Amino acid sequence: QVQLVESGGGLVQGGGSLRLSCAASGLTSITFSQYVMGWFRQVPGKEREFVASISWSGRRIYNDDSVKGRFTISRDNGKNRVNLNMNSLKPEDTAVYYCTMRTRDSGSNYYKEVNDYDYWGQGTQVTVSS
Repeated sequence: QVQLVESGGGLVQGGGSLRLSCAASGLTSITFSQYVMGWFRQVPGKEREFVASISWSGRRIYNDDSVKGRFTISRDNGKNRVNLNMNSLKPEDTAVYYCTMRTRDSGSNYYKEVNDYDYWGQGTQVTVSS
Protein backbone atom coordinates (compact mmCIF):
# COMPACT_ATOMS: atom_id res chain seq x y z
CA GLN A 1 0.00 0.00 0.00
CA VAL A 2 1.31 3.42 -0.95
CA GLN A 3 2.22 5.70 1.91
CA LEU A 4 3.46 9.27 1.79
CA VAL A 5 5.26 10.74 4.78
CA GLU A 6 6.20 14.41 4.98
CA SER A 7 8.98 15.85 7.10
CA GLY A 8 10.82 19.12 7.56
CA GLY A 9 8.11 21.42 8.82
CA GLY A 10 8.61 23.75 11.75
CA LEU A 11 8.69 27.31 12.98
CA VAL A 12 10.69 29.89 11.07
CA GLN A 13 10.95 33.66 11.03
CA GLY A 14 9.67 35.63 8.10
CA GLY A 15 12.26 35.76 5.32
CA GLY A 16 13.67 32.42 6.36
CA SER A 17 13.79 29.08 4.60
CA LEU A 18 12.60 25.53 5.10
CA ARG A 19 12.94 22.34 3.12
CA LEU A 20 10.07 19.88 3.13
CA SER A 21 10.59 16.31 2.07
CA CYS A 22 8.14 13.55 1.21
CA ALA A 23 9.07 9.89 1.24
CA ALA A 24 6.91 7.47 -0.74
CA SER A 25 6.82 3.81 0.29
CA GLY A 26 4.94 0.74 -0.88
CA LEU A 27 6.06 1.07 -4.49
CA THR A 28 9.22 0.58 -6.49
CA SER A 29 11.35 3.44 -7.75
CA ILE A 30 10.35 2.57 -11.30
CA THR A 31 6.67 2.90 -10.40
CA PHE A 32 7.24 6.08 -8.40
CA SER A 33 8.98 7.64 -11.38
CA GLN A 34 5.80 7.27 -13.44
CA TYR A 35 3.64 9.51 -11.26
CA VAL A 36 2.99 13.21 -11.02
CA MET A 37 3.71 14.50 -7.50
CA GLY A 38 2.45 17.63 -5.84
CA TRP A 39 2.36 19.79 -2.72
CA PHE A 40 -0.75 21.43 -1.32
CA ARG A 41 -1.34 23.44 1.83
CA GLN A 42 -4.26 24.15 4.09
CA VAL A 43 -5.10 26.53 6.90
CA PRO A 44 -7.98 25.95 9.31
CA GLY A 45 -11.32 26.94 7.87
CA LYS A 46 -10.06 27.13 4.30
CA GLU A 47 -9.89 24.71 1.42
CA ARG A 48 -6.73 22.85 0.62
CA GLU A 49 -4.86 24.77 -2.06
CA PHE A 50 -2.34 23.90 -4.73
CA VAL A 51 1.28 24.91 -4.18
CA ALA A 52 3.36 23.08 -6.80
CA SER A 53 3.52 19.95 -8.92
CA ILE A 54 6.20 18.10 -10.82
CA SER A 55 5.97 15.70 -13.73
CA TRP A 56 7.27 12.15 -13.60
CA SER A 57 10.54 13.17 -15.24
CA GLY A 58 10.97 16.36 -13.25
CA ARG A 59 11.12 18.42 -16.43
CA ARG A 60 7.68 19.99 -16.03
CA ILE A 61 7.13 22.06 -12.92
CA TYR A 62 4.10 24.16 -12.03
CA ASN A 63 3.82 26.62 -9.17
CA ASP A 64 0.98 28.63 -7.83
CA ASP A 65 1.48 32.34 -8.42
CA SER A 66 1.69 32.92 -4.68
CA VAL A 67 4.94 30.95 -4.41
CA LYS A 68 6.61 31.59 -7.76
CA GLY A 69 10.20 32.66 -7.38
CA ARG A 70 10.26 31.53 -3.74
CA PHE A 71 9.40 27.79 -3.67
CA THR A 72 11.05 25.06 -5.72
CA ILE A 73 9.72 21.54 -6.11
CA SER A 74 12.08 18.72 -7.05
CA ARG A 75 12.15 14.95 -7.03
CA ASP A 76 14.62 12.11 -6.67
CA ASN A 77 13.11 9.11 -8.40
CA GLY A 78 15.89 6.82 -7.23
CA LYS A 79 14.97 7.55 -3.61
CA ASN A 80 11.18 7.83 -4.01
CA ARG A 81 11.30 11.38 -2.70
CA VAL A 82 9.86 14.74 -3.60
CA ASN A 83 11.05 17.94 -1.95
CA LEU A 84 9.84 21.49 -1.57
CA ASN A 85 12.45 24.16 -0.94
CA MET A 86 10.80 27.23 0.51
CA ASN A 87 12.66 30.55 0.61
CA SER A 88 11.66 34.08 1.55
CA LEU A 89 8.88 32.69 3.69
CA LYS A 90 6.01 34.95 4.66
CA PRO A 91 3.51 34.68 7.53
CA GLU A 92 0.82 33.94 4.96
CA ASP A 93 2.70 30.75 4.05
CA THR A 94 1.74 29.35 7.45
CA ALA A 95 -0.24 26.17 6.86
CA VAL A 96 -0.18 22.40 7.00
CA TYR A 97 1.65 21.20 3.90
CA TYR A 98 0.61 17.96 2.22
CA CYS A 99 2.47 15.78 -0.23
CA THR A 100 0.33 14.08 -2.85
CA MET A 101 0.61 11.58 -5.70
CA ARG A 102 -1.45 11.03 -8.81
CA THR A 103 -1.52 7.39 -9.89
CA ARG A 104 -4.23 7.60 -12.52
CA ASP A 105 -3.31 7.82 -16.18
CA SER A 106 -1.99 11.31 -16.79
CA GLY A 107 -2.68 12.95 -20.12
CA SER A 108 -1.19 16.14 -18.79
CA ASN A 109 1.49 17.20 -16.33
CA TYR A 110 -0.49 20.01 -14.73
CA TYR A 111 -2.92 19.04 -12.00
CA LYS A 112 -3.93 21.61 -9.41
CA GLU A 113 -7.17 20.33 -7.93
CA VAL A 114 -7.43 18.20 -4.83
CA ASN A 115 -9.47 15.56 -6.64
CA ASP A 116 -6.78 15.23 -9.32
CA TYR A 117 -4.67 13.26 -6.85
CA ASP A 118 -5.01 9.80 -5.38
CA TYR A 119 -2.75 9.53 -2.32
CA TRP A 120 -1.99 12.04 0.43
CA GLY A 121 0.42 12.28 3.30
CA GLN A 122 -0.59 13.21 6.81
CA GLY A 123 0.79 16.73 6.50
CA THR A 124 3.52 18.75 8.19
CA GLN A 125 2.99 22.08 9.92
CA VAL A 126 4.86 25.15 8.70
CA THR A 127 4.60 28.27 10.83
CA VAL A 128 6.16 31.55 9.75
CA SER A 129 6.40 34.28 12.36
CA SER A 130 6.33 37.95 11.52
